[in-house]
Amino acid sequence: MNLHLLRMFMAVVEHQGFSRAAEALHVTQPAVSKAVRELEYQLGLPLLERGGVRGRGVVLTDHGQSLHQHARAIFALERTAMDDIRERVELRRGALRVGASTTVAGYWLPPHVATFVQRFPGVGFELQVGNTAGIGHAIAEGRIDVAFVEGVVDDPGIVATPWRDEPLQVAVAADAKLGARRRASVAELSRQTWLLREAGSGTRQVAQRMLRRRGIRPARLIELGSNEAIAHAVAAGAGVALLPAVVLQDLVAMGRVRVVGLTGDPDILRPLCRLELANRPRGPALQAFVEMVEGKRDPLS
Repeated sequence: MNLHLLRMFMAVVEHQGFSRAAEALHVTQPAVSKAVRELEYQLGLPLLERGGVRGRGVVLTDHGQSLHQHARAIFALERTAMDDIRERVELRRGALRVGASTTVAGYWLPPHVATFVQRFPGVGFELQVGNTAGIGHAIAEGRIDVAFVEGVVDDPGIVATPWRDEPLQVAVAADAKLGARRRASVAELSRQTWLLREAGSGTRQVAQRMLRRRGIRPARLIELGSNEAIAHAVAAGAGVALLPAVVLQDLVAMGRVRVVGLTGDPDILRPLCRLELANRPRGPALQAFVEMVEGKRDPLS
C-alpha cells in the first residue's frame, strides 16, 4: 500500500473535503483528487461516495470506513515511531554498550561514565570488562558498540584508533634488595621472578615485548589474573612486574612498593586504543560518549 496516497486519503477524510485537504498538505486540489482515485484503483475498491447530497461533506463507503480505521492506527504507530526516534536523537532514551580492558575500566573510564549517565539519565548504559582479547571478540561479534583497551587486536574488521598514552613502571617490593636501587640492569632483572597477566591481556603483551626487546630472561614466570592482584603480590615480595603507573600509585604512596628504572632506557609508554567495527555508523549515544572521552564535548552542552 502506498502510504503517500493513504496520507492524501486521510487528509480528505479528516478535513472533510478535497480543497481543505489540499490546503493542509500544501498541494493542489487536482493532485489530491488524483491520489484518492489512484488509491482506489490500486485497492480495487471504492472508498468515497460520489454524487452525494451537497453539504454532507465527505461520505465514506463501507470499504472507506474500514480503511480509515486502519489508516488511523498506521499513522498513530508512525507518530509513536517518530517520537521514539526523536527521543533517541536527543539522547532522552536509547542504550549504549561499552567494553573496556580491566585497567581502563578501573582507572580511566569511571569519570567519563559518571558524566555520561548523569547527563543522559534516559540512556541505558552497560560496561563490559575483560582482557583485551575478550573485548576484541565482543566488538567483532557486535555485542558492544565501542571499546577502550590496551594491547593489540588483530582483526581486519575492527578499527583501532589511538586514544591516550599510559606510562608503565617496573615495580618491586619496598623491602626488596632491588628496590634500594634507582635503576636495574638486565642481569639483575633476569635473576628475578616476574609476575605476568594471563594470555590475551594487553598488559602481558607489552611486558613480554619489553622483556624480549631488552634481553631480560626471567628466572621464573608466574601468571596472575589481574593487575591489582599482581601489584599486591609484588608488595608481598612475590616478584617483579611491569604494571601501569596508575595501578601502582597508591601502593607506592603507602611505601609498600618501589619503582625502579631500566638502565639506559627512557620511561615506558603504551598506547590505549578505541575499538569500533569498521564501516559501522555511530548512533547519537555513542557519538556523545566518544566525544566526552576524547574531551571534544562539553558535558553540559
